[in-house]
Amino acid sequence: MKTEPEKGGCLCGDIRYEFDRKLVISAHHCHCLDCQRCTGSGKATIIFLPRQALRLTGELKVFSVVGTDGSHVNRAFCPSCGSPMISYVDENPELTFVKAGTLDDSSWVTIESSYWSTSANDWSPLDGELPQFTGNPE
Repeated sequence: MKTEPEKGGCLCGDIRYEFDRKLVISAHHCHCLDCQRCTGSGKATIIFLPRQALRLTGELKVFSVVGTDGSHVNRAFCPSCGSPMISYVDENPELTFVKAGTLDDSSWVTIESSYWSTSANDWSPLDGELPQFTGNPE
């Protein structure tokens, strides 16, 4: 029995992607200040996926920063509508992080933990049911 790939895209539709759900490693909330700034909310909800599993249509624009822990974080977004789509870290080139909110159907996503709990805001509190890490887990 063949399963359909998970699909998603940006707000304007210029960027589309798909991947096999069976290849998802995990999903997490990140409350670091960079994720708060790039999403305009209290956290980013990200799906960890092997980079080669993501099939992308369209060309993303990338903004790179040095993260709080010193890693080089690349945040890719649609150059037309600005939707944040994926991110990846130079120090871990085989992994990509897909923004869960860009999925066409995110009902299947199960969050496993929260990162950067020390940066969480009272107006966007941590989920007390989830394991929490004060930074990136080791």
